[in-house]
Amino acid sequence: MNHPVTEDPNLVLTEQLTEKLGIQITEWEAKRLVGTMPVAGNRQPYGLLHGGASAAFAETLGSIAAVMNAGEGRIAVGLELSCTHHRAAREGLVTGVCTPLHVGRTTATFEIVISDESDKRVCTARLTCVSRDAPPGAKG
Repeated sequence: MNHPVTEDPNLVLTEQLTEKLGIQITEWEAKRLVGTMPVAGNRQPYGLLHGGASAAFAETLGSIAAVMNAGEGRIAVGLELSCTHHRAAREGLVTGVCTPLHVGRTTATFEIVISDESDKRVCTARLTCVSRDAPPGAKG
């Protein structure tokens, strides 16, 4: 597939929110996308990982997976994101594992599990994206 997301993982991370959050993709498969994000720099005032950072991390992984599954000449955009925050992370890296729950022609839904370095679940997210034909001139 000829798409910037599948051609160069780092291209998606340059000059984006993902770069500011320190997100790194470590496994790059359409059926299992894995990434990490540091807690440092992504904390809320109490010193805990910010729930919004977890949500942005989850949406990043799910959106990339949605594009990878959308097909050539198609784009994917977020439709709905829900996050349940189970426990606090205070330091180190969190790891997100994104797997598809449903991949269809027009919608795709992914589960993103974010865990701390002790492999304890910090957040469970579910992202649904809509897939559509790329507009003329878009990189899709």
